[in-house]
Amino acid sequence: MAEMREGLLWFDDDPKRSLAQKVGRAVRRYRQKFGRPPNVCYVHPSLLDGKVRRVDGVMVLPLPSVLRHHFWVGVKEVKGRNGRSARPQGGRARSPATGSPA
Repeated sequence: MAEMREGLLWFDDDPKRSLAQKVGRAVRRYRQKFGRPPNVCYVHPSLLDGKVRRVDGVMVLPLPSVLRHHFWVGVKEVKGRNGRSARPQGGRARSPATGSPA
């Protein structure tokens, strides 16, 4: 199951754009909106042909619940040894109680 606290759902059905171009556009919009880069983009499995890809430092992963032509971009939570969310790579830790920077 995908684990994101915030994300952006991007739609792009332009047949003239490659997967890398579509993911790149979604990543740019995420940076504009949230002020930091995402580290994961979930797409419909049919776009990957069974291969995991990386585009501009973002891991592109299959997720059957994502509709075709949709790109779910965000920061994947990293679980620490204690099972709690740890600081995502390149992100800032947040207080679980307040959501403000720790």
